[in-house]
Amino acid sequence: MADDLLSKIHQLCRDIPPAHDDLAAHATLAATLVGAEICSVMLVNGDGEHARMSIAASHGPLAQDAAATLVARGEGLAGQVLASGEALLVDDILSSPYAALARRPGDPGRSLMLAPIRIEGRVVGTLTASCGSSKGCFCEQDLALLETMALLAGKAVQLRQLRGILASRFTQLALSRELEGSAATTAYQKPDQVARLLARSFYREMARAGFDSSQIVQAASEIITQLNSSLARHNAREGRR
Repeated sequence: MADDLLSKIHQLCRDIPPAHDDLAAHATLAATLVGAEICSVMLVNGDGEHARMSIAASHGPLAQDAAATLVARGEGLAGQVLASGEALLVDDILSSPYAALARRPGDPGRSLMLAPIRIEGRVVGTLTASCGSSKGCFCEQDLALLETMALLAGKAVQLRQLRGILASRFTQLALSRELEGSAATTAYQKPDQVARLLARSFYREMARAGFDSSQIVQAASEIITQLNSSLARHNAREGRR
């Protein structure tokens, strides 16, 4: 068993190249390593009572309503892991205290695992693996591998944000001014926090440049127009599939 674990760790190190931030690839590799049919990455948006997790990437056939599900801290299995920061292994969800939370109780694979995704000590999401019928159920070794993958997923999330920041001079300027003198300039920021920060900076920069209120509203309306156009193109592409 030890040799098998070492082999899987070697595979993990080989299959994830440095500076790799594709969360779907992480979910696929995690599923391969632990023998899961389904694996999903959920990330937090919002703060305090308004914080909710949603699926950011996945591998395998998710339940129909899973992609649109928002999970609050302490809600369901993922919400409990988010709140506690502790990984969870369930041998058979139907014979566990979590039976009422089973999304597909009729499926043969009912063993599942969840591991917290951390960035700089903060839990920012969860990595969930559901067992397929060919495997039976997960074990502690599988859970250890999933926790390792969750650590790598956290690095991927942080890397993705840092790459986005570095690609935008405006974002770099906004962050440096908003967080001047704070170590948080290099720390992970939740996407909704960055969005609000950029909106405030956008407003201040336009006001500082002499634009009046109506012109700032026109600029904000143009952003909404561009967003609607992008969504329309996306929906059109989805409709052609």
